[in-house]
Amino acid sequence: MTTQLKILSAFIGVSLFIYIIELVRRKKLREEYAWVWLLTGLMIVVLAVWYDLLLYVGGLMGGILPSALLFFFGLLSLLLICLHLSIKLSTLTDQVKRLSQEIALTQTQKGKS
Repeated sequence: MTTQLKILSAFIGVSLFIYIIELVRRKKLREEYAWVWLLTGLMIVVLAVWYDLLLYVGGLMGGILPSALLFFFGLLSLLLICLHLSIKLSTLTDQVKRLSQEIALTQTQKGKS
């Protein structure tokens, strides 16, 4: 990996870190989701600075090219984020349904009295 690419990757990782912290500070992103994105930024910086780690992990996985390994980890992290958000969405959908039913019952009881 060239020095320019390492610097660019590290810059992207640090920028992501700063942006996520700013989103949390402005209350645009909840803390419970911020850790996933902060971990992603950290991994970008670590892999940019420590390219030999990427080569080592690729070797452990059977000689995978570093670029393919990065793509695999990126895809895996996006899959985990989508799964986590789907679970949250399902929970919120159930809560909205339950609250709607409670409101309907409350309004029905008020109408009878």
